[in-house]
Amino acid sequence: MTSTTALPTMHETTYDIGGRKIFAAETGEGPPVLLLHGGGPGASGVSNYARNIAALARAHRVIVPDLPGYGRSTKGIDGADPFGHLADGIRGLLDQLGLDKAHLVGNSYGGACALRLALDTPERVDRMVLMGPGGIGTTRALPTPGLNSLLNYYSGNGPSRLKLEKFIRHYLVFNAADVPDAAIDERYQASIDPDVIAAPPLRRPSGPNALRTLVKMDFTRDRRLRRLPVPTLVLWGARDKVNRPSGGRMLAEQMPDCDLYVVANTGHWVQFERAELFNRLCSDFLAGHR
Repeated sequence: MTSTTALPTMHETTYDIGGRKIFAAETGEGPPVLLLHGGGPGASGVSNYARNIAALARAHRVIVPDLPGYGRSTKGIDGADPFGHLADGIRGLLDQLGLDKAHLVGNSYGGACALRLALDTPERVDRMVLMGPGGIGTTRALPTPGLNSLLNYYSGNGPSRLKLEKFIRHYLVFNAADVPDAAIDERYQASIDPDVIAAPPLRRPSGPNALRTLVKMDFTRDRRLRRLPVPTLVLWGARDKVNRPSGGRMLAEQMPDCDLYVVANTGHWVQFERAELFNRLCSDFLAGHR
């Protein structure tokens, strides 16, 4: 995505994680922080955090991967355990980087990845910032219209720029004019990569084990959540049409060390729509200030 702040020079590397490739760009020095992007069509790491990388790199080593299934990483996700598959990939990336522990910042699908990684291996996560994360109360209510729009992108008549523009302008952000046409064009081209069309990374669970998968993908059903020791900041747009803002309260009530900040007049993309606020809150929290 475009940004009023120019991106710093970033070092790009593709890592081999158990025979699969994960692309990552990085910049800055200091405590390591991984920025994990959302799961919308055509998403990638650097594009989703274009308004945040420079600010966070002032005090951190910022590592921005393309999640498995997206961008320049290997396509395809384990449909029986999507969040576990993402978490395994990012944990493998930590291993390749020689990092015993890092901060995790995750938006939506990336937030679900961060949370699952923390639940499975809390010793690998220092602090965690989640923005409208997926997998919160998803078995307790029907999917939102925004989530249905996202999940239906590759079904029906297949992907189109019109479908993507509707999802981004109507459901993803509060102020549609904040997203330039060029950004939608860029994401549309990424979304129609033949390898992505053949194996969309975000889809409804199906088959005989679909119910088991759905339950596994709802973190409010995971008893480990109440014992998770990782200090966590949850940021949630009050006008989020993809993941219900009530999910923030669920996390704050269940997690033992969780701060919640609800952002007014903001949709699903807090780090993009309210970049200055996000950068300040995220930087302070990762530095240990609460």
